[in-house]
Amino acid sequence: MRSINITRIVDESKFNRFHSLVVALCAFIIICDGFDLVIYGSVVSVLMEEWQLTAVQAGTLGSYALIGMMFGAFIFAPLADKIGRKNVIILCVFLFSLFTGLIGLAKTPTEFGIYRFISGLGLGGVLPITVALMTEYAPIHLKNRLVTIMMCGYSVGGILAAALGIFLIPKFGWESVFFVGALPLLALPIIIKFLPESLGFLLARNKKKEIGQLLSKIDPSYTPDNNDHYEVVIPKKTGIVGANLFKDGRALSTLLFWVSFFMCLLMIYGLNTWLPKIMVQAGYALGSSLMFLLVLNAGAILGSLFGGWAADRWNTKKVLISYFIAGVIALSLLGTHPNMFVLYTLVAIAGATTIGTQIILYSYVSQYYPISMRSTGLGWASGVGRVGGIVGPIMGGFLISAQLPLHLNFMAFAIPGIIATIAVAIVREKDPLSVPMTETSLKKVQ
Repeated sequence: MRSINITRIVDESKFNRFHSLVVALCAFIIICDGFDLVIYGSVVSVLMEEWQLTAVQAGTLGSYALIGMMFGAFIFAPLADKIGRKNVIILCVFLFSLFTGLIGLAKTPTEFGIYRFISGLGLGGVLPITVALMTEYAPIHLKNRLVTIMMCGYSVGGILAAALGIFLIPKFGWESVFFVGALPLLALPIIIKFLPESLGFLLARNKKKEIGQLLSKIDPSYTPDNNDHYEVVIPKKTGIVGANLFKDGRALSTLLFWVSFFMCLLMIYGLNTWLPKIMVQAGYALGSSLMFLLVLNAGAILGSLFGGWAADRWNTKKVLISYFIAGVIALSLLGTHPNMFVLYTLVAIAGATTIGTQIILYSYVSQYYPISMRSTGLGWASGVGRVGGIVGPIMGGFLISAQLPLHLNFMAFAIPGIIATIAVAIVREKDPLSVPMTETSLKKVQ
């Protein structure tokens, strides 16, 4: 009987067609997630005019999805560790796609907010679980890069939301962009057929046949045998999984991750919701203001790709700190009324160092926790972060209502970046009693 270390096979595997498939499916899911989130920033100016909303009311309405995301992350992420990541991902995609489409039928702000909240449940659940699944299947030397490539889907979705908003809203109304958000329902059969389940979950259920088939795809040189004994890096579970995030020297880092997620998501959702409106208030036309939203997310793609490469090559923590500092500087300079070229450049840098930073942060946190609590660790950090995402649009609404000078609007979004920089700098990467960031030796305890 052979003893097969699943973790070692995955970590030492070479990137192949199977990895490409997992990246593509996960990236598609994140594209849909990003589209559904950023779409509100594309329509907020039109909704304010059509429904006679104040800026504060519009900001609150924009936060309904983020409130749903907070609950979705807390509910679905631990559920994925119990019933399987694939099952929960499918449920979440169905949920956010269906109710995003229904938003296009909303006739009142209340109806809009209810549908937006329910879609947010799926949006908040799917993101950390997808990151956890991608982390589990990525070779060790490519983990940061593959996770950031996948997470670039968020910004691709944001670009699509802005681009389609520019094209569809004047011709077909704001409802049309939400109908587009229902299209992922058509892709569910493909996700069901091709997305792999978590190896850790399969091992816990003693699904040896499925494990062998997946390992042979990860490493074509491996030939499964019915007598193989599989091992994976899963420490024995004791107590409540959520409480385990604070055990074995993880407490301080867990809290600091929550702070950094809170601040980063505050900046991201505040900017994605209000950047077009801030620019309209500064004198730009709606079409050109939506272009700023497009540039923000395009910059995020470039920042994410470079950041993922840099994190694998150097030190993820140092890359995160550098990104946060660059973001603070870019946001501070946006309010100085530079020429158009410099303005677009600063917006791109802001996207690269806010959205891009959050993507690298997901990868960083996913590698900190052991596989047995990875979805929970990411989900709870994401859930706490969603509170910042809720605060961002509401804070932006108050800033718009106060009619502050342009530079003060951007300074308000730069301050959270300073706090996040401090939080990441204090994170203890290798606590004496904590499971190390890269696990290769522990065995599953039956």
